[in-house]
Amino acid sequence: MAASARAQVISLYRVMLTESKKFPSYNFRTYAVRRVRDAFRANRTVEDPKAVERLMVEGQQTLELIKRQVTIGKMYETQKNVVED
Repeated sequence: MAASARAQVISLYRVMLTESKKFPSYNFRTYAVRRVRDAFRANRTVEDPKAVERLMVEGQQTLELIKRQVTIGKMYETQKNVVED
């Protein structure tokens, strides 16, 4: 993988983790963070440029989905659990 593509992947990973940590609900937050980490670990060995590009597009779409869900979650925020304090 080229250095610029690697930097883009790392940047996407960091942004996805940051956005996932914004979920107001503990359960959604931990689930989203775990899913992002697992997806990136599973595709760590992909080196085909076309496959990397496809995964980057898929990651961008997932990032937009996470952002929308965080916004919706904040609109309908509930009382915090004991775990979240």
